Amino acid sequence: MSLPYFTDFGWDAEVVTVDEQYANLAKDDLLLQSIPPGIKVHRVKALNPILAKLLGMGGISLRSLWYYRKKVSQLLKNGHYDLVYFSTTQFPVCILGPYWKKHYGVPYVIDMQDPWHSDYYQDKPKDQRPAKYWFSYRLNKYLEPKAIKQADGLISVSQAYIDTLKQRYMAIKNIPAATITFGFLERDLEIAQQNKAAFPPLLDEKYINIVYVGRGGADMHKAIIPVFQALQHGLKTNQELFSRLKFYFIGTSYIASAANKQAIKLLAQNYGVQDQVVEITERVSYYHTLSTLQQADALFIPGSDDAQYTASKIYAYMLAKKPLLAIFHPDSNAVGILKKCTGHAIVLTLGDDTAKVNGMLNKTLENWANRLFEPINLTKEIEDYNAKTLTGKQCELFNRVLTNVSR
Repeated sequence: MSLPYFTDFGWDAEVVTVDEQYANLAKDDLLLQSIPPGIKVHRVKALNPILAKLLGMGGISLRSLWYYRKKVSQLLKNGHYDLVYFSTTQFPVCILGPYWKKHYGVPYVIDMQDPWHSDYYQDKPKDQRPAKYWFSYRLNKYLEPKAIKQADGLISVSQAYIDTLKQRYMAIKNIPAATITFGFLERDLEIAQQNKAAFPPLLDEKYINIVYVGRGGADMHKAIIPVFQALQHGLKTNQELFSRLKFYFIGTSYIASAANKQAIKLLAQNYGVQDQVVEITERVSYYHTLSTLQQADALFIPGSDDAQYTASKIYAYMLAKKPLLAIFHPDSNAVGILKKCTGHAIVLTLGDDTAKVNGMLNKTLENWANRLFEPINLTKEIEDYNAKTLTGKQCELFNRVLTNVSR
């Protein structure tokens, strides 16, 4: 989203990425349409995933680490670069920042799109922890300080992530930092619309379809349960009316083989609403997501019970201009963004008065079952989150970093 606008703010960007033939993840070729043709893209190799898995290095960041080091070192040695910008959730790659800084004198900025090392799951039952948690927790605990302590700047989608890191590592207390959320690129909506016929349909037109696309961890269950309780109440009082509703939870797992781990479907069974809930664990592409949101009758965004969590896709939901229900932690920055940028969205928070929440949810589902929809409208403040505006903020941070290191 930033690549089309870096030059507007005085920066030329080149990208280094893993060649897609080495990735065992879902691919979205349409994403290439939104990249300006003049951008230089350097592709690196990675270890074979089967071989790497035998060595305990199945993740793409560890498989590609040596190749990133080789390629970027070559670029830095032979060309002039002012900054290395890590913008990825494959955080182990960031440990190369100190190496390049030491050998080539180039400062680096890390974009914390998610927490790297976190204690969030430490007190959670094993069945609620991510796959390979034991290994990843210890790896992250070891690698994070090596990369963060020498960073010259931080960007994060959440101020809480920055605060946590600056409290954890005194060495970065005074480095430039900025909270810059994900935003939206209007071109993406056009690409999704132009290619909608290419996407397999996921919704059933016989129902009133309420859609959520995104991960579905146990930390979101507190936001989902009140909705299932309202649906349960509706089915008991008017089975014929409320059975028109169908909730979709799509792309809930990062694990490719997660077809049998339908945690949200199991949660629905606990409340007897499983017939009105569809869970598709496999991830879908970005543009398939946009197209599906546009086809839905209404949208639902469950937030995490972790205050630091921010929903990266809220802009896609808003731009769909569908009736919208969201439930977040009261301290999540998504709450303020939704309230500032939309009218008529129903935004509830964990910890709200139970009777008030139940009443609001019961009424909302009844209206939707009767096809009484109130689509949201967008305020002018939504422009604060377009890709060009947010790229400008990124470049402001880059400029501050260069000023700071030149002193």
